[in-house]
Amino acid sequence: MGRLKMPSGIKAIEEEPEDIDYSCSDRTTLACMINSEIAAVLAVMRRNVRWGGRYMSGDDQLEHSLIQSLKALRKQVFCWQHQLHTINPSLYLLPFLEVIRSDETGAPITGVALSSVYRILTLDVVDRNTVNIDAAMHLVVDSVTSCRFEVTDPASEEVVLMKILQVLLACMKSKASVTLSNQHVCTIVNTCFRIVHQAGSKGELLQPIARHTMHELVRCIFSHLPDVDKAEGAVVNGSNNTKREVAVQDSEYAFWGHQLGNGNNSSDYEGQPSSGSSTVSTIPITGMTDEIGAGTGKDVLPVDLHLMPEPFGIPCMVEIFHFLCSLLNVFEYMDMGPRSNTIAFDEDVPLFALSLINSAIELTGPSIRNHSRLLSLIQDELFLNLMQFGLSMSPLILSMVCSIVLNLYQHLRTELKLQIEAFFSCVILRLAQSRYGSSYQQQEVAMEALVDFCRQKTFMVEMYANLDCDITCNNVFEDLANLLSKSAFPVNCPLSSMHILALDGLTAVIQGMAERIGNESVRAEQVPVILQEYTPFWSVKCDNYSDPDHWVPFVRRKKYIKRRLMIGADHFNRDPKKGLEFLQGTHLLPDKLDPQSVACFFRYTAGLDKNLVGDFLGNHDEFCVQVLHEFAWTFDFQDMNLDTALRLFLETFRLPGESQKIQRVLEAFSERYYEQSPQILANKDAALLLSYSLILLNTDQHNVQVKKKMTEEDFIRNNRHINGGSDLPREFLSELYHSICKNEIRTIPDQGAGLPEMTPSRWIDLMHKSKRTAPYIVSDSRPYLDHDMFAIMSGPTIAAISVVFDHAEHEEIYQTCIDGFLAVANISACHHLEDVLDDLIVSLCKFTTLLNPASVEEPVLAFGDDMKARMATVTVFTIANRYGDFIHTGWRNILDCILRLHKLGLLPARVASDAADESEVSTDPGQGKPIANSLTAAHMPSMGTPRRSSGLMGRFSQLLSLDTEEPRSQPTEQQLAAHQRTLQTIQKCHIDSIFTESKFLQAESLLQLARALIWVAGRPQKGNGSPEDEDTAVFCLELLIAITLNNRDRIVLLWQGVYEHIANIVQSTVMPCALVEKAVFGLLRICQRLLPYKENLADELLRSMQLVLKLDARVADAYCEQITQEVSRLVKANASHIRSQMGWRTITSLLSITARHPEASEAGFDALLFIMTDGAHLLPANYILCVDASRQFAESRVGQAERSVRALDLMTGSLDCLLRWAVGARETMVEDDVAKLSQDIGEMWLKLVQGLRKVCLDQREEVRNHAVLSLQRCLTGVDGIKIPQNVWLQCFDLVIFTMLDDLLEISIGQSQKDYRNMESTLMLAMKLLAKVFLQLLDDLLQLTTFCKLWLGVLTRMEKYMKVKVRGKKGEKLQELVPELLKNILLVMKTRAVLIQRSALGGDSLWELTWLHVNNISPSLQSDVFPNQESQQADMSDEAVSSHSKDEGQISGS
Repeated sequence: MGRLKMPSGIKAIEEEPEDIDYSCSDRTTLACMINSEIAAVLAVMRRNVRWGGRYMSGDDQLEHSLIQSLKALRKQVFCWQHQLHTINPSLYLLPFLEVIRSDETGAPITGVALSSVYRILTLDVVDRNTVNIDAAMHLVVDSVTSCRFEVTDPASEEVVLMKILQVLLACMKSKASVTLSNQHVCTIVNTCFRIVHQAGSKGELLQPIARHTMHELVRCIFSHLPDVDKAEGAVVNGSNNTKREVAVQDSEYAFWGHQLGNGNNSSDYEGQPSSGSSTVSTIPITGMTDEIGAGTGKDVLPVDLHLMPEPFGIPCMVEIFHFLCSLLNVFEYMDMGPRSNTIAFDEDVPLFALSLINSAIELTGPSIRNHSRLLSLIQDELFLNLMQFGLSMSPLILSMVCSIVLNLYQHLRTELKLQIEAFFSCVILRLAQSRYGSSYQQQEVAMEALVDFCRQKTFMVEMYANLDCDITCNNVFEDLANLLSKSAFPVNCPLSSMHILALDGLTAVIQGMAERIGNESVRAEQVPVILQEYTPFWSVKCDNYSDPDHWVPFVRRKKYIKRRLMIGADHFNRDPKKGLEFLQGTHLLPDKLDPQSVACFFRYTAGLDKNLVGDFLGNHDEFCVQVLHEFAWTFDFQDMNLDTALRLFLETFRLPGESQKIQRVLEAFSERYYEQSPQILANKDAALLLSYSLILLNTDQHNVQVKKKMTEEDFIRNNRHINGGSDLPREFLSELYHSICKNEIRTIPDQGAGLPEMTPSRWIDLMHKSKRTAPYIVSDSRPYLDHDMFAIMSGPTIAAISVVFDHAEHEEIYQTCIDGFLAVANISACHHLEDVLDDLIVSLCKFTTLLNPASVEEPVLAFGDDMKARMATVTVFTIANRYGDFIHTGWRNILDCILRLHKLGLLPARVASDAADESEVSTDPGQGKPIANSLTAAHMPSMGTPRRSSGLMGRFSQLLSLDTEEPRSQPTEQQLAAHQRTLQTIQKCHIDSIFTESKFLQAESLLQLARALIWVAGRPQKGNGSPEDEDTAVFCLELLIAITLNNRDRIVLLWQGVYEHIANIVQSTVMPCALVEKAVFGLLRICQRLLPYKENLADELLRSMQLVLKLDARVADAYCEQITQEVSRLVKANASHIRSQMGWRTITSLLSITARHPEASEAGFDALLFIMTDGAHLLPANYILCVDASRQFAESRVGQAERSVRALDLMTGSLDCLLRWAVGARETMVEDDVAKLSQDIGEMWLKLVQGLRKVCLDQREEVRNHAVLSLQRCLTGVDGIKIPQNVWLQCFDLVIFTMLDDLLEISIGQSQKDYRNMESTLMLAMKLLAKVFLQLLDDLLQLTTFCKLWLGVLTRMEKYMKVKVRGKKGEKLQELVPELLKNILLVMKTRAVLIQRSALGGDSLWELTWLHVNNISPSLQSDVFPNQESQQADMSDEAVSSHSKDEGQISGS
């Protein structure tokens, strides 16, 4: 049999184009091949005695016709002169085909003839353009499928059968196969399947070859479907499938021949029981198709037989596919218990059929939707069978079923919406959970299938959009997500492959969402769904199911309605009235209830208490009756059997127990049923009576208390004359009887617990619903609904991944979980689900082991040895760095981890401070560096408990160090490696980036981070806290200051919390410590850094510095010098940015305090010099404050007297500022503003001289005298300033006279030891008085109280004349006072102020003056007015008498 092999040169011929002209050599090659094949057949025939004997029997006998035809062909093959494609193939094929059809030939001869035909076909010399090719191909198929041969031994029989398969497959693969008719293609498949069926009793080789051939045939046939003209399929679109038998007499239209399910597996071919010969196809052939959708009751039309002789296309594909589906129908009603039938219970046959169907679907793909009959086969018959076989105990069958469904989903999901829902609800979700009785193998296969679906990028999105958002469908997405989450949980058991499988499914869904994020350039904000007014929720439609702008808001609205309906159902189950009122309030029911809306609520809402629904529908109230009829009208009973319709109707509620209620319910049902499916019923009363009868039969047959069951005859007899007075057909009643007996009508339906089973009645209802359901929404790769979906599944997903991560022991699983965590974080951030991200961080932080109590001796080494903890730690900080914008409460857990690392010494000592410094340096290189350097440890010596060695190298050195008191062994290599891993992990975390990059955080997240730092630090404790608590508080404060400095543009957001935290520290600390040190200098540092950038916040920042004034005395004393240095730097760097009086008050208050501090006074005075020198930074807002601060430095005896003198010079020099302001105001301002500023300047000047007056009383002579001189300069140097008269009056009263009186009192009351050389001071004071009075005489004369003022001057001079210093009068004063007074009098005389008048006023001033002058120096009057002595004598008596009166008047005025 080696001739079956193809010659090596034939491949080249196969590859030539079909329209090529063969040369002479090609014809010669073909002739030689045919000649050799003839010779081979003849040679085998000669071996047979019968054929050889006849040939040698004599010349009188003719040769057998078979031999003659072969020899005749042999004579012709070398004589052909035409092109090959013009030669009729039947000429050289017919002799071989006659041998094949002959029943006289044995198996070896038939086998060789089949091999010859195979070689000719595979030579590829024929194609569709060859002459008469269609007749030749038909001849080959007819001959091979009717092959006859004598069976001599089983082996030779198998060889022939295999060669038959070979030839038939070659026919289908030939280029001329397109000329085959639908009938012949069906015959080929039928023949092959018969061989497959019979091969079970043959050798082991035949069956796999036959099955492989069947696969190849199916693939070859269905691969043509995408190329078939769509119009061809339209011809048969109207025809349906039916169970039928085709007449045997017309063999052209005999399609199929198969007999399965009869248990006959004999090796003899049918029709030849005893002849010793075998045939392939000589028996009557029955229609191969079976009824589609058993129990549908459809009267279907036969296939259009006139299409079968046409070139093969849709009709044969429909028949073949129907046949393949019918192979599954064979097992539909078989008892799946004991193995009573080897075929029925051998998984091999259904598995084979399913694999053929899968191959067909793989090749046809989406082309099926263009051909309605193929599509309807898949939608109904195939999917029903898949549902049934999906519950098979065989993992192989279940796996194949799932593969088919996955293929259907990929290509035809838009046509299989409800079928896919049913498959997941009734198969996958049931099998994947052990509580429904499935085996572990079933669970595993179901879970693998589910994971395969999850790996389809849009699967879950489409399940959510099409099913979860449809009020008539189950929440498949939620159920699948929950299933995956629960299945990943190892409950009281170690981690298994099932848990890992479920984890893969979860991560596939999550990764799909994460990938879709990048496909959306601008994420649309989720607008909440709000129902403004009532709209019938069951009739809401979408304008365009293919446009996301339309369907996305539509499905979100539908999901909102579905959720509200379920909430309404919950309310209804507790109180029906309140439930309906709730739905009215949410605009899902109208304000005035109507029957249709309530009926649709009952019909389409899941979770309703069916007892309550039944009671409501059976109520006699008129409204309830109307609702009942509307409820019945929501059902589609078109072309449905009565028992099926009744089952569907009673599944939706519990039939009430009262007969009247049952009557009303069945009346409504019967009316609806008769309207849609009258069939053989005469009227609706007949439907009602028969429905009652079915309910009674159901109770009779399935109630255990009924002992005597109703027989079929009883049932038929009970229903006589109910059909309008006539009897119903006996067959009709018999079918109803057996249906009820086999399958109970459940009048107490399930309350929704568990998953439903797919019953025949439910399937019929599903097919009805599929015609009305909304179009299937196809999603693309953009995240339209991911926000809503992720909000549903995020919690269980995080929990599931966490549990697997907790139980896992392999790095591969660790990495899968970590990838899942990162994907969850990415989705949460992009969809702004902050709560989810916080929950994720809480979960992850538990795995870092950093939050666990320190139960191990070497936590650093333990951490280095724990891969899970290290991976979790890196993940936590990766999330913090990538998605910090959306972390809120999770910051607390992250900071807890950071604190733990800090306590273990695994963080750099100055991670936070360095972060702040580097940030400032990079943003402002001109000023940042000096400021940063000013805050180094050298400038801020810690007064608290020194911190232990920290930092990465510090910790490493601790590990390597040897304690001299307790010698330790050198660390092992394992310990060093663990420590190195720990360090590498910390470096990967980039913890410092959290704070250096905090300026990029969104406002809310930044605020939460600051609050978390404050919360983690804890409230400061008064008294002695533990060093560890203080170290934590210091570290947290450093971080808080760092993020504050890094977010200067958003300081308003942080400032209140930061200030309150620092205030709590300052006010609760009574002793110097590192915490209060960090708080105070951190506050100053913040102010110093932010003042240049936040002028609108300058007052707030400067006001915060008043906290320094509230420090406990001991704390303030410890840090006074450093505080002053910082304030000095602040002033020097930001003086131009401090503009408010309040801000300057804080600065000057701090500087003033330092005036009496030995270490701090120098720095404080240096800052004051910076402000006041040359009036560089003096402003009207800070003038009085700076003058007062200077006064305090002048009065301070901490430093040298020289500094006090310099302070007085500062005060004196400030007068120049007042002069400049006054001149500038007159030049630039309007009159009203000038007056206002002049008044203000006058007040400032008054404060200045008042301050100088106080210093004039200093104990130190140098300071005191310099103060008097300074005061004199300030009083006399105001020519450019218009001091109001009233201010001058105040100046004399509050400054000059007060100073003179105080100095006089000191001279009299204090010892010389305290106040040295007071006489010189008194002399300077007198000179000041005289000079000021004379300079201001013209202005003073304008005062109405000039007399009083003049009296004050004379009085002070008189007192100074009489003062005794060290018990004796001062000689110098005795000389100075008269001289000064004489000068004054002369000036007054010259200006005609002091003259004798007849007027009372003039006389009073005159008399008053000389009364006091004479007390000072009696000779002065004669010296000043020598010509008026006689007049003075004459008037002396009158003056004396009126003196007391005049003095009283003066004092009164």
